[in-house]
Amino acid sequence: MLGHSGITPGLARFVVETRWQDVPAEARHAAKRALLNFFAVALAGCRTEPVELALKTLAAFSGGKQATIVGRRERIDALNAAFLNAAGANVFDYCDTHLPTVVHPTAPLAPALLALADLRRVTGPELLLAFVLSFEIECRIGLALSPGHYPKGWHITSTCGVFGAAVGAAKLLQLGEQQIVWALGNAATQSSGLCECLGWPAKSVSVGNAAKNGLLSALLAHNGFSGPAEPIAGAQGFLAAMGEPPNWQALSAGLGRTWEVIDNSLKPYPAGFVIHPLLDCALDWRRAHPEAVVERVAVRGNPLMLQRTDRPEPATGREAQVSLQHAVAAALLRGKAGLEEFTNACVDDPAIKALRRKVEVAADPAISTIAVEVDFFTGDGRKHGVSTAAARGSSANPLNDAEIEQKLLDEAKSWRPGHDVRPLIDAVWSLETCADVSTLAAMTVPG
Repeated sequence: MLGHSGITPGLARFVVETRWQDVPAEARHAAKRALLNFFAVALAGCRTEPVELALKTLAAFSGGKQATIVGRRERIDALNAAFLNAAGANVFDYCDTHLPTVVHPTAPLAPALLALADLRRVTGPELLLAFVLSFEIECRIGLALSPGHYPKGWHITSTCGVFGAAVGAAKLLQLGEQQIVWALGNAATQSSGLCECLGWPAKSVSVGNAAKNGLLSALLAHNGFSGPAEPIAGAQGFLAAMGEPPNWQALSAGLGRTWEVIDNSLKPYPAGFVIHPLLDCALDWRRAHPEAVVERVAVRGNPLMLQRTDRPEPATGREAQVSLQHAVAAALLRGKAGLEEFTNACVDDPAIKALRRKVEVAADPAISTIAVEVDFFTGDGRKHGVSTAAARGSSANPLNDAEIEQKLLDEAKSWRPGHDVRPLIDAVWSLETCADVSTLAAMTVPG
């Protein structure tokens, strides 16, 4: 692929020149919703085995106690705090999703920005502006590679998340255009993550590194660590190395006029978002037919749902989060789809195992990634056809603000009964007036 000059400098110039007043109210509000959701999913994941093992490993090499680990009393150096908080936020696949790319945008972004806010004073408007800009660059790079990048096996949250984390940190550090180009070059050479690791603790390595290495990329550039002039679109740059014909227009069309953060989706269930329309159908149908015995299930969905989640025999709770067969079986038999339905114990439940084997799947490109068609065949010989055009939580059918607040309240209560995070909720909604955001992560730690 021939190189394109001016792409990376153009993105860097946009980051430098964009001011708080340039961000519309809808994008500001969407950023706050994403941050509230981040704290909910990070609290859910902060005591999981991958986070415990990573903390044990990293603490042995960290002499600093600079930054907060969400939900925990331990403190660690800022780079590793970014790693742990990103890993924890993504471990349950409960984090937000930018559906056009299937990037989970906030998991690598918020931890990098919050870790930096523990090193230097950052105001609420500065945090929100940096977040919106990092979200924009991360998702536009993802759009330039989509739809081919993810199906090839690249974990797009990690490969593109490192760019977003670098941009957000660079904005908070008030870097100039040249330094941001350097930061993006430092990020480009650290972009990595494989879908083969989905369902395993190894997935958390690339998500954690996206946050950590993005922050490191900006800090290096801040100290003069230089890079190439066109790391994204150069002849041997990031886009060329990925082997996809880039959508060049996605990188710049409408830049500063449209905002990707507005097209964000927040999950009601801790599973891959392509499974969510199926869960909606299964749960709604089960509530309407509580006594029915399901003999067979036929699912028709977007090819991406099958590519990522056609896993009839998941081995672990983590893998079950990306198994459509497990998701529908657990929802039908238990009538819910919370964290308990994606545990090792649920995976090993004989009744759920048996029903998983009765789920048939078929791909239909005419069905969108947020839609599904399902037939439930019951013991009385009847076929019940159910469908949805837009999964709950998608930008077309979004959770309301109260539902996001409740998600955070529920996860805090599950982590520790009596843990009151209402002050955190109030603080996020009033970030425009906050003089120091370092208190946010601290509010997740029980007294």
